[in-house]
Amino acid sequence: MSVAMSQAAKLPAIDTDWWRGAVIYQIYPRSYQDSNGDGIGDLLGIANRLPHVASLGVDAIWISPFFTSPMKDFGYDVSNYCDVDPMFGSLADFDHLVQIAHQHGMRVMIDLVLSHTSDQHPWFKESRSSRDNARANWYVWADPKPDGTPPNNWLSIFGGSAWQWDGRREQYYLHNFLTSQPDLNFHEPAVQDALLDVARFWLDRGVDGFRLDTINFYVHDKELRDNPPLPPEKRNSTIAPSVNPYNHQDHLYSKNQPENLDFLRKLRAEMEPYGAAAVGEVGDAQRGLEIMGEYTKGDDLMQMCYAFEFLSGTRPTADYIVQVMDRVDNVAADGWACWAFSNHDVQRHATRWSLDHSAQRLMTTLMMCLRGSACIYQGEELGLTEADVAFEDLQDPYGIEFWPEYKGRDGCRTPMVWEHSNQNGGFTTGMPWLPVSHEHLQRSVAHQEEDPSAILHHYRRAIGFRHAHRALSKGSHDKVKATGTVIHFTRTYENETIFCAFNISDDPAVIDMPKGKWAQIGLELGSAGPQPDGKLHLGPWQPSLALKMNS
Repeated sequence: MSVAMSQAAKLPAIDTDWWRGAVIYQIYPRSYQDSNGDGIGDLLGIANRLPHVASLGVDAIWISPFFTSPMKDFGYDVSNYCDVDPMFGSLADFDHLVQIAHQHGMRVMIDLVLSHTSDQHPWFKESRSSRDNARANWYVWADPKPDGTPPNNWLSIFGGSAWQWDGRREQYYLHNFLTSQPDLNFHEPAVQDALLDVARFWLDRGVDGFRLDTINFYVHDKELRDNPPLPPEKRNSTIAPSVNPYNHQDHLYSKNQPENLDFLRKLRAEMEPYGAAAVGEVGDAQRGLEIMGEYTKGDDLMQMCYAFEFLSGTRPTADYIVQVMDRVDNVAADGWACWAFSNHDVQRHATRWSLDHSAQRLMTTLMMCLRGSACIYQGEELGLTEADVAFEDLQDPYGIEFWPEYKGRDGCRTPMVWEHSNQNGGFTTGMPWLPVSHEHLQRSVAHQEEDPSAILHHYRRAIGFRHAHRALSKGSHDKVKATGTVIHFTRTYENETIFCAFNISDDPAVIDMPKGKWAQIGLELGSAGPQPDGKLHLGPWQPSLALKMNS
């Protein structure tokens, strides 16, 4: 065990409930910081930039996959779960990163992709070699129908059938994503044991938790029943809803199986001795909140999950936010949400929702006041918009497949901009793997550090405000309500109660303050105070935050 690894593993878990209300900063390693000039971000680059992350006041970082991979899906196709791909560095570099993060008081969560591997993984190479080898049943294999067609109608998220013919076994294998990403068979106990070993490997290296990719895809229907059609009015996927036939099915059998809970309990049991926590990505446009509630209920499943309600393309209105929170109260009252407005898979929300900086500030403050934890995506703190990536520069197979109706995910994955003195924004001294957006250069970290009015400072203030009030990070809330364009609610923890109101509008609004004596707080966030007559006057995209005074 290296010195770095030993020190990292000894970080005391002072608060085993640290995840509840935590602010988690997502880092996409290819695009954060390149330390060696090859144009691709790496682990040492991340370690060098951790002072910036720490300056935001976040509790943890989530690092997207950096494992050994042929990179057909940029690391979400793993060929070795227990090593670092050379383009990102080495295990020693990872140990160093963990040590630096812990020194800055931040926990480290890594992105585990357990539902599938790369077709270059030794497990799959052995599995496909014959029908009777030791790992023959580690992946989902099925005979064709009598006419040679796939065993059922399941579709791949990346387009076409979810089944790929393999001439060696004369069978089809399941791939919910690319054909080079075969799905593991969770009905095989040895598969579950192997994946739990992977989790233990990283926990022993000092990891504090996991982001679990496609957590509801692990287990498939053993009978391989056909998915029923999904009515057009219910096709509300956040990714390529109109051009991808995947959105034409109700995925009752290809994912979301009840046996998944048994594996999640085993995984939670492995994490408990380490004080580690997990946030699961629920990939389901129709039942995401229900699954979130199911997977986070009690103390033996996952601590957090996030659904896609706030990753949608439609700008949230006050009424929509109330609908979402009402559903959470109804189907996940005993669970814990983790909210995100942007990530590496969707268009940046500044563009997706057409938000100016005032609106971005308001939505950030709202996120820090909602019950649940929060994920922010690199560059979000700079107010970055979606980059316009030309077709000839595209790297994302999803975008290449569905261009031009859907341009893929590269526009949210372009390199982080650290300074505005060179065309690569301080990301690399070489040729970046994706072009740096010229529009982003004027929003660089260095540029915003010099501007007291920049949105970067607002993120710091909003995160600091959340941490200063445990009612916001860990408290309960009453019913979230909408009065016109204003949503309002109270958060309570022990003897602290905070009233929160947000005008989700370009127009001024007036509402009544709740009864009681309230002291205006959050002035640094632009908070409006109540008038003597008990009215609250809110400007466009303005919050109001008030602390209840005990009589």
